[in-house]
Amino acid sequence: MPPPNAVVDVGPETAAPPRPRRRTRRTTLVLGLVVCVVLLVLVSLLSIAVGSKQIPLSTVLDALRHYNESDTDHVIIRSLRVPRTLIGLMVGAALGLSGALMQGVTRNPLADPGILGVNGGAALFVVGGIYWFGLSSLTAYVWLAFLGAAAASVAVYFLGSLGREGATPVKLALAGAALTAMLGSLTTALLIGDVDTFDQFRFWSVGSFAGRGSDIAEQVAPFILVGIVLALFCGRVLNALSLGDDVAKSLGQRVGLARAFVAVVVVLLCGAATAAAGPIGFIGLTIPHVARLVTGPDYRWILPYSMLLAPILLLGSDVIGRVVALPGELQVGIVTAVLGAPFFIVLVRRRKLADL
Repeated sequence: MPPPNAVVDVGPETAAPPRPRRRTRRTTLVLGLVVCVVLLVLVSLLSIAVGSKQIPLSTVLDALRHYNESDTDHVIIRSLRVPRTLIGLMVGAALGLSGALMQGVTRNPLADPGILGVNGGAALFVVGGIYWFGLSSLTAYVWLAFLGAAAASVAVYFLGSLGREGATPVKLALAGAALTAMLGSLTTALLIGDVDTFDQFRFWSVGSFAGRGSDIAEQVAPFILVGIVLALFCGRVLNALSLGDDVAKSLGQRVGLARAFVAVVVVLLCGAATAAAGPIGFIGLTIPHVARLVTGPDYRWILPYSMLLAPILLLGSDVIGRVVALPGELQVGIVTAVLGAPFFIVLVRRRKLADL
């Protein structure tokens, strides 16, 4: 027997268990989401406060709390900047989520919402409405663009589903690229034949929030909100699909139905976003990779991070566009391209994007 005062080695069974790494990781990711929410609120307030007309911050806050219709500054804040910011929030969230969904369902790190022909279909329908029916209002463009995006996406999925294996990622990507090229050619043919159509279309095609009021926000909000809710439930589906079709089937996943469901959600999100603001590039392509750098490969975290990071970048780009070209402004589509292209090149050079 050991002496009464001796220290006895009781072995590893009675040692204090280490803190679970999974719980620590989850806490870190939750705190990251909270930081993103705070940044999004600050950028939203900045979007409301900054514009071509300088308005004191006290007046901005007063317009938000106590609206006075007879005050010109209050009217600018409530009727122009607030709807513009709301559209930016919805469009950014929609583009970020749709980009993450497309990269997950196609297992293609360079996929963006345009891979389903969304932008091409929307552009062709808008040009057709201008060319054949003489439509010129943004309200008409919203519905034309949404119908075009939906029609093109259905066509891409139908083409990608032909054959024995059904809608595989490679077939969807090839069908989307082919149809996008064809739709682009048809759109260009219509624009070349009519200068007036080109003049009206080019203001929509550059991607902008200028002139978008509360009526546009009300029309696209139901589609985007429903799409956001559905997208956030796709995390487990995308995690299974990322393992490959065979593994996903062995886990009980109905691969074809899952891809069709995700494609419908992408149409809701990207179709409504493109209809509201025109085609805006690099958001859906870049933001999911940024989210993946923070969260890792789990789409249950990639999706909410993409939903928050994308409007931060989009609204920040919109604010920059208003400041750098006073008293005019640069369209947000131009600013996102200027900021997004070099950032994505750096991202590609420093990280293996094929590891989805």
